[in-house]
Amino acid sequence: MNTEADNGRLTPSEEKDLISRAQRGCQTSARELIAAHQDRLHAFIWRMVRNDHDAEEICQDAFLRAFQSLDKFDFQYRFSTWLFTIGYRICLNLLRKRKDFSGDMDFSIVETDGRSRAESDVYEEVANSDEARRLKDLIWESVEDLTPQQRATVLLFYKEGMSCQDIGTVLEIPAATVKSHLHRARARLKGMLERHLVEDWSQVRFGMSG
Repeated sequence: MNTEADNGRLTPSEEKDLISRAQRGCQTSARELIAAHQDRLHAFIWRMVRNDHDAEEICQDAFLRAFQSLDKFDFQYRFSTWLFTIGYRICLNLLRKRKDFSGDMDFSIVETDGRSRAESDVYEEVANSDEARRLKDLIWESVEDLTPQQRATVLLFYKEGMSCQDIGTVLEIPAATVKSHLHRARARLKGMLERHLVEDWSQVRFGMSG
């Protein structure tokens, strides 16, 4: 089953074809690449910087930089991984200027299971649908209070479905550190939400065992 085609995303072959044509100057292909990624990139960046104007400017800057260097694109990567790497770097520059950046990278506990699951599966064990929506809203609101690195890791893992290896490429850190970010982020979210979840927390799983 082609899940990428099913959810409206480009398949690797479609993406490579568009990039190749865009590299040769095809504006239609360039617009198709932008259309396929702009909503996802904007959603990620907005959750990182939490400002509409900044998110819009960063998205435009990321696409501009990506297409200026498109002739150097390495086809071993997905375009989304490359684009999100550019967007993340610009986000960090802004967050540093805001003094909102934390270098919290020293994690001692590394989780070993990096298997991703669709966001809809995260709450599959919560029986009541209203309660599932409430928990989901609380969790994503609390994501905003994580450190920038943890926030980016959670968003890329659960929203984008990226592997720990690909997230490591975007954030320029080892995959083991990505797993540590996920482990620490879930622990922090649990602490933030304990007063709301009390009995329910054991029913909510964040996509990885352990």
